[in-house]
Amino acid sequence: MKIIWAPWRMKYVQGIGEGDTSGECIFCIKPKQNADRENLILHRGARCFIILNLYPYTNGHLLVVPYRHTANIGDLNAETACELWELVNMSTKALTEAFHPDGFNIGMNIGRTAGAGIDRHIHMHIVPRWNGDTNFLPVIGGAKVISQGVLDTYDALRPYFAGSTTA
Repeated sequence: MKIIWAPWRMKYVQGIGEGDTSGECIFCIKPKQNADRENLILHRGARCFIILNLYPYTNGHLLVVPYRHTANIGDLNAETACELWELVNMSTKALTEAFHPDGFNIGMNIGRTAGAGIDRHIHMHIVPRWNGDTNFLPVIGGAKVISQGVLDTYDALRPYFAGSTTA
């Protein structure tokens, strides 16, 4: 039997990492800090930001997150909703140039029942997909191999967001 080593996922498995010990939301904490690479923030807009998913489904899995803390998409004003979609578009362009995926899954899981890992703060997933990226391992083995470290992915994508503005 082969063993797939992914120790960074233990925080996710144990339910740790959604915020700090005070219970504050991770999507509210990270933008307040001046540590974009460490926090995986690729781009800051006026109303939303782009961040790499620390627990990606595939290489390059990005999240577009409004700064406003809400679990309800209906709480977003028109300007925030518009910027969210502008950043989704920016993300697909950057991922296409950097990694040449064959397609994308784009969407939100709103509420724990719908699969939201962080259900207190809405966020849009942009998941690049490649022909054949679903094979026997996830289907039969219930496991997936992510072939690139998250900071390597950050460094590969960051140049595509540098100097971009959405304000």
